[in-house]
Amino acid sequence: MSSARLVLASGNAGKLAEFRALLAAYPVEWVGLGEFPGISMPEEGTDYRQNAIEKARTVALATGLPAMADDSGLEVAALGGAPGPLSARYGGPGLDDDGRLQKLLAAMAEADDRRAAFVCWAALARPDGRCVTREGVCTGVLLRVATGGGGFGYDPIFQPDGHAVSMAELASTEKNAISHRGLALAALSPELEALVAWG
Repeated sequence: MSSARLVLASGNAGKLAEFRALLAAYPVEWVGLGEFPGISMPEEGTDYRQNAIEKARTVALATGLPAMADDSGLEVAALGGAPGPLSARYGGPGLDDDGRLQKLLAAMAEADDRRAAFVCWAALARPDGRCVTREGVCTGVLLRVATGGGGFGYDPIFQPDGHAVSMAELASTEKNAISHRGLALAALSPELEALVAWG
């Protein structure tokens, strides 16, 4: 396979690092949105797949390079699936990751049903507008106290099924093998291989 340049359609540092780790096996030069400050990103709605498609296509068309994007969220059974696609905006624009995490813990303080799932849709778009998408889901339960210093977002309060620790306490290789984002990107691997070969 020949090398290729692809743009990661995200400005989230934690997500960029995770993408690069997950896709390290490919001979790809990953370029972040920081190198394209003039791109106006579409406003995100409430559909993971459509959000991912619009972000990837917008960046691919603006840069002339293939682009990968994802949209993901945490769906909590006791909250009717919230915060879902609004996970990154949960609680309003004034909160950071820790603020959103604390708000969710407060909302779940009296809940006995702790079931939750991380959901991710990943999209890979070419400059000609062609786009493929894949989904990944990781089920688990919400902890009552944040634990672990790894990961980002809601990882410290999410315990994946089959594990006795939070997502933030897992080694990166173990997390990548089971995470919603890891599963979605693994499902995209045939398309990514074809794109890299195409150059």
